[in-house]
Amino acid sequence: MSDVPESTYSRVIHSLAVVLTVAVFPLIWVGGLVTTYDAGMAVPDWPGTYGWNLFAYPASTWLFGPFDLLVEHSHRLLGAIAGFLSIGLVVTSQWYEKRSWFRWWCRGVLVAVIAQGVLGGARVMLDQRTMAMIHGCTGPLFFAMATATAVMSSRWWIQRGSSTAADEGVTGRPVRWLASAVVLASYIQLIMGAQLRHVTGATSHQVFMGFVHMHLSLAVLVALLAISFAAVAGLRRSVPRPVGRTAQLLAGLVLVQIALGIGTWIVNYALPWSELNQTLASYTILAKGYWESLIVTAHMATGSLIISLATVAALRAWRSGAPATAREVNWKWKHQAA
Repeated sequence: MSDVPESTYSRVIHSLAVVLTVAVFPLIWVGGLVTTYDAGMAVPDWPGTYGWNLFAYPASTWLFGPFDLLVEHSHRLLGAIAGFLSIGLVVTSQWYEKRSWFRWWCRGVLVAVIAQGVLGGARVMLDQRTMAMIHGCTGPLFFAMATATAVMSSRWWIQRGSSTAADEGVTGRPVRWLASAVVLASYIQLIMGAQLRHVTGATSHQVFMGFVHMHLSLAVLVALLAISFAAVAGLRRSVPRPVGRTAQLLAGLVLVQIALGIGTWIVNYALPWSELNQTLASYTILAKGYWESLIVTAHMATGSLIISLATVAALRAWRSGAPATAREVNWKWKHQAA
């Protein structure tokens, strides 16, 4: 049974949730640069930085020092910002939020960001590439949690709980399941991509090509699911506009990601038929070159962005998946009359 009668929209909570979500994306981007430049051990101690407190470490040292130190220390600072925002979210939800389940959700967000920080610290203390891969795979999960927090604290989410199907439309079951499938498939796809990102020279050719084929197959699956989701949501008039718009944006982002994936393969391995193209034949792969690193990192970060946007689409689809209950409608009429 819905708890809409006891809940009200809080601008403070929603604003904090949105800021947290926005802050996580550069955190993931810089974390991607850490992997791209093999900068995970640029700072060999944790939680401090060369014996200094994280926030007291001289800015001139890391801002104008080696690039690997810049990205690693920046990644830590951005993680700390995400942690402080999560603490603020918990505190404000205790003051302003009347939904008990949402207060517990905010606490879960805080636990998740602490766990992510501990994983990052373990990667440094143990100096293990596997730990770095796990840390990279759980980061997008936290991004999805932050995104879900912003959606569930929004005015639309709360108002939708007090709306009838005739007000904004109802999302059918196929659309809801398609949206959920995009979330699941895109995350599995990201895990396969992480395997390729952290591959070492000890990996056999057969295992490497197995990862490549799985990654490509999942890319096709994600693209088909995203396009199908956008098509079905667009063709059904009953689907609320926020769901349809998000589905279209998601499909477009998946196509951008495919282009970035092709670019990532070219800058890392070129193409097997490069001799057929004069431009590709003359291209020289540069390890950690500026444009090469930018394309590779953008491909990684866009994968996390797809998961975040798919989370928005799925939550909106399920929230608008059924008419409001009689209790919710009565609550709406009562407040309109007041």
